Amino acid sequence: MNRAGSGPEEPGAGVPGTHPAFSALLEDSAEELYDSAPCGYLSTLLDGTIAKINATLLDWLGLTRGEVVGRMRFSDLLTVGGKLYHETHFAPLLRMQGHLGGVALELKTATGSRLPVLLTSTLKKSHDGEPLLIRTTVFDATDRRAYEQELLRARRAAEEAHRQAEADRERLCETLAVLQHSLLPETLPDIPGVLAACHYHTASTLQLGGDFYDLFALDDTRTRTAFFLGDVCGKGPQAAALTSLARYTLRTALLHDVDPAATLNVLNTALLDRYTGDDPRYCTAVVGVMDRVGDTLEVRLASGGHPPALVLRADGRVETLATRGGMLVGAFPAAHFVPARTTLRPGDTLLLYTDGLTEARVGPHHELYGDEALESFAAGLAPTGPHHLVDALKDLLRGFGDGLDDDTALLAVGLPARTDTGSRSAR
Repeated sequence: MNRAGSGPEEPGAGVPGTHPAFSALLEDSAEELYDSAPCGYLSTLLDGTIAKINATLLDWLGLTRGEVVGRMRFSDLLTVGGKLYHETHFAPLLRMQGHLGGVALELKTATGSRLPVLLTSTLKKSHDGEPLLIRTTVFDATDRRAYEQELLRARRAAEEAHRQAEADRERLCETLAVLQHSLLPETLPDIPGVLAACHYHTASTLQLGGDFYDLFALDDTRTRTAFFLGDVCGKGPQAAALTSLARYTLRTALLHDVDPAATLNVLNTALLDRYTGDDPRYCTAVVGVMDRVGDTLEVRLASGGHPPALVLRADGRVETLATRGGMLVGAFPAAHFVPARTTLRPGDTLLLYTDGLTEARVGPHHELYGDEALESFAAGLAPTGPHHLVDALKDLLRGFGDGLDDDTALLAVGLPARTDTGSRSAR
């Protein structure tokens, strides 16, 4: 029974959520949520005419509902490029797939500015599958666009920095190449009756090496010729300064005294005087003098800690000029330098080299190339002349690839074979 004074209860009055006032409140809340949502909403007819739009999107565009609903199409809100993309790609794909999400476009506002957005559109259909309308959600992508533009600026800045670094690297390589070239003779002199070839292999274009060589006549008749080849410790500008000092000291000393061992003693003293204290500087070097005697060259040389010279004989043999025991130049006041002698006859070739060649790493286990491998390589070429020998060694050095981490200097001198016919040794 009803309580006194109360009328009949409305159906469902005591069930939460079924009271008419509560239903009306839900409808108002849904409409308010739609209109003031943090993203834009709009519904369009199939021809693109805007049928419904929320206040959020209107506020972004700076337009009123009366200016938009029933008067504008969705494509009218897009920029020129966006409209073209919508007509040629977006709309056809939406018709085929029924849903497209996360598409980046730009809307134009009432003030003419551009608003980057992300669109998600769904094609709504009737119960029998017929298309009815298009519902689109619009997300403000201003922050995302700013982030993307910042990334783009950062990328462009990085690319520009990379281009600048490459340009700086190229200029540095060119400068170092010029400096390296200045530490070596521009060309070898033309010594009558003597063949000579040289090569400098740079392991790194970004570092100055410390290898050096020279060949020059000691008299006007050019019957006496001096040569030297060496390798200073270290890399870079300090090594270049040491190379310059060593080269010009040896050249000057040989013009005054043709004794190779005495010449090395002069260089040893010069280095000890120049580099004192906690920064000692030293080098290895081999110095020699050649005298023309008839159709032979009498060679006297001395070595200070340098790899032994090789002689490729005309009969195919390869000899090592043993200079074991020679001490580093510039390391000790009373250094000992080991002399050696040989005679070059027609078809013989003398090879001097720095240890970048024999200390190259080869094979899967990165083993040292070594003296024995070099002797075997030379034996496979003998008899041969200086030019052919140096060309073959240049190919060998290139074949080492990354296994060659030190510069290598080569100097080869010899006498032409008695006959050039069919002989590669005359090269």
